Amino acid sequence: MTADLEPIAPHEAVKMYHDAMRDEHAESTRRSEKHRLRAFVQFCDEEGIENLNDLSGRDLYKYRTWRREGHGDDREPIKLVTLKGQLASVRRFLRFAANIDAVPAELYEQVTLPTMKNGEDVSNSTLKPERAVDILDYLENAQPASRDHIIVMLLWRTGARTGAIRGLDLRDLDLDGSHPRVSGPAIHFVHRPDTGTPLKNQEKGTRWNRISEKTARYLEDYIEYHRPDVTDDHGREPLITTEYGRPAGNTLRKTLYRVTRPCWRGEPCPHERDPDECEATHLDHASKCPSARSPHDLRSGRVTFYRREDVPRRVVKDRLNASEDILDRHYDRRSDREQAEQRTDYLPDL
Repeated sequence: MTADLEPIAPHEAVKMYHDAMRDEHAESTRRSEKHRLRAFVQFCDEEGIENLNDLSGRDLYKYRTWRREGHGDDREPIKLVTLKGQLASVRRFLRFAANIDAVPAELYEQVTLPTMKNGEDVSNSTLKPERAVDILDYLENAQPASRDHIIVMLLWRTGARTGAIRGLDLRDLDLDGSHPRVSGPAIHFVHRPDTGTPLKNQEKGTRWNRISEKTARYLEDYIEYHRPDVTDDHGREPLITTEYGRPAGNTLRKTLYRVTRPCWRGEPCPHERDPDECEATHLDHASKCPSARSPHDLRSGRVTFYRREDVPRRVVKDRLNASEDILDRHYDRRSDREQAEQRTDYLPDL
């Protein structure tokens, strides 16, 4: 142990790290970091590391192997991209730990990250635009202006993240187009960290998004006929509500998992499963359906739709509040052939 270090238990240091993150990071980021470091604390418990001062480079190597083999919450070997994310969280935590005199300043450098091959750290999962449109059409006919319909419609029409949709209040809607800075109906996404609804990019994420007249009318019907008239814990009036107030963070995610299952719309199962025996037919296990898709998948499908329609990159970037690099790497799912064919539209005959 280095003489300048001050003893502290791993779980106490992690708790301090999470508390420090409140000043600069969105809730979703803090939640992800907390989940990733849970395994690290478990490893320290199993290895008998009661004082973080005693953590060594050899321990960090053992943790890498322990995590790769699936110890912790996963119970099975994890993918390389998942391992990279887990180790990156440990590196960030150790840099913080050095600042509070819990570990040597250079210890974080001994956490080496796996080298990813080209594109290996990018998920290929997406909700194809055609499927998204079919699901939305089904909801418009079967459950118009229901909460499910509104959630899917807003995620698809705006391309926004679930946290941004969840954070909308009634006051953020300009359904009659009366706002002087926006022509036509629009939605205002606002960063409100003090009352539980931060945006991922914080103040930079605050923006107006235009919506169609049709979308505005569905929102009006939802508010009048289906929205429970409740407030959240901060006295705000959420747009998307449950009977108890603003929904939990994973409610929108669970909605997407549920409505993207083919059997939910009465379609045959493409995976040759018996609906009476398939666990994914139960609402709490909808994500286990191979066809179920997350909000991130819907967002990538929306980007692909915009790119197919040749919407300018700057417009897509501003509407979805993401950099062009992130859009290209993580959201654009056009095939190489599609991209080549679109490029020919802007090139002279060769």
